[in-house]
Amino acid sequence: MRIAFTGSHRVGKTTLAEEIAESLPDYEFINEPYLQLEEQGYLFSEIPTSDDYIEQFNFSVEQIRNSDDNVIFDRCPLDLLAYIYAINKKKNISALYEEMTNAIAGIDLLVFVPIETVDIIICQESDLPDLRHEVNDILLDWIGDFSNEILVVTGTLANRKKQILDKIINLEK
Repeated sequence: MRIAFTGSHRVGKTTLAEEIAESLPDYEFINEPYLQLEEQGYLFSEIPTSDDYIEQFNFSVEQIRNSDDNVIFDRCPLDLLAYIYAINKKKNISALYEEMTNAIAGIDLLVFVPIETVDIIICQESDLPDLRHEVNDILLDWIGDFSNEILVVTGTLANRKKQILDKIINLEK
């Protein structure tokens, strides 16, 4: 099974994805594209630009295309495209949207981690809270466009983890 986590920044995606990976030792955990590109020497702007997000988007699409089963992706093209759109609404993203949709079709379970109604994670001004909320709203709007198995998780880390593990058990039946 291929599992991808999506959501804005500072919602607990990575922590949750790592917890799930620990519970599923037969799965490969794939770090988010930002970290992998940074390790490869890509220099990101202090405040990421559209080009930075497009680089991550392309990397993420390739990761999905080249992956096997039993993999967990910390981020996917869906949220990266939401960032591209959020910071440049004038950009025509139709071709990227189609590319993202084709890549996402290879995902068996898409886990959306939204900003909670009462935000449980403190977001400093340096964390770009307006961008965070804008991306979250875009994802809320787009998430229904997919025929994938989608799970929106809420609550504490333990609750979110249980929701995902229960869903995986049900999908494997």
